[in-house]
Amino acid sequence: MRAIHEEPVLNLYHAISDANNNAETYIATAVRGVHAGEKALIQDGKMIWDSEPEGFLASHESEIAGAGDSGIFDIAGEDVFVELLGNEKHVVICGAGHVSLPIISITRMLGMHVTVIDDREEFIEDARKYGANRVICKSFAEGMAEIEGNDDTFFVIVTRGHRYDKDCVGGALLKKHAYVGMIGSKRHAEIVRGNLMKEGFSEEQVNSIYTPIGLSIGAETPEEIAVSIAAELIEVKNRKKRNFGFPKDVLKAILDDDRETMILATIADRKGSTPRDVGSKMLVRKDGSIVGTIGGGAAEAYIINHSRKMLEEGFTGSELRYVDMQGSAEEDWMVCGGAVNVLLETV
Repeated sequence: MRAIHEEPVLNLYHAISDANNNAETYIATAVRGVHAGEKALIQDGKMIWDSEPEGFLASHESEIAGAGDSGIFDIAGEDVFVELLGNEKHVVICGAGHVSLPIISITRMLGMHVTVIDDREEFIEDARKYGANRVICKSFAEGMAEIEGNDDTFFVIVTRGHRYDKDCVGGALLKKHAYVGMIGSKRHAEIVRGNLMKEGFSEEQVNSIYTPIGLSIGAETPEEIAVSIAAELIEVKNRKKRNFGFPKDVLKAILDDDRETMILATIADRKGSTPRDVGSKMLVRKDGSIVGTIGGGAAEAYIINHSRKMLEEGFTGSELRYVDMQGSAEEDWMVCGGAVNVLLETV
């Protein structure tokens, strides 16, 4: 088995970085069995990279591509961690008014990339101050034309009028998206839906719009409305099995030429209540510093300490480490009530 940090295998991470954002992409890692350590990258059903040409994973390409989920699967008697990669979740907010600002703050706290579109410079400045990653000060139609969209793009329409809503909702429906939501009353929604159907949008398309936007929690203030919208985004996001893939900071650190060997920790499987989902990633350096997170707390601390020990001992390759977070009555330092299998790999 080749060490993950060797140059041929490091090319995997370049391939991940270059992967098509709109493709269905899987990373497969054999974690138990005689082929443990083999890795492969499959995109739209076709293997585009593998650590062992004509190896075990290459011979089971169709089973991996048909997984449809992330987790540990039994493939021909061997345990294979199959990870369905998503993209960084991208929230596109049309409108930079008083409701938009707390939406920016909350979605940034959730780790999402936020773009705000508005044609008023003074409002765009407020969006910048509240932490938007990108602002577009153009007409809504022009701004929407600059958004590519993919299966992890969430459109939040909170403009100041019917005609702007129609431009934004119509533009969003024509792009790949995970969610299109529009603020306003039921009557407002019916007006916009009717105008869109007059322009040729199907009933199915207009009925897919989340409106009135947000979960029904009786929200009144802009901050409460923002909470209800963010909660709805989380609900929609978590129905899908695509995780965040490789966070940009983690992938950037892996591809940094001027670095020492690190451990990449990825949650491969979980049972019960756990802080983070399958696919969550964290890099651990020999000095104990980290990039990313697998949930914090004592479980993360245990993985950090174990990873440091692996690095100190010169370990290369991969290991699947089981962490039980239930503990005993005396061990109240792990209280989540669940358990995780964490894939540890040298990179």
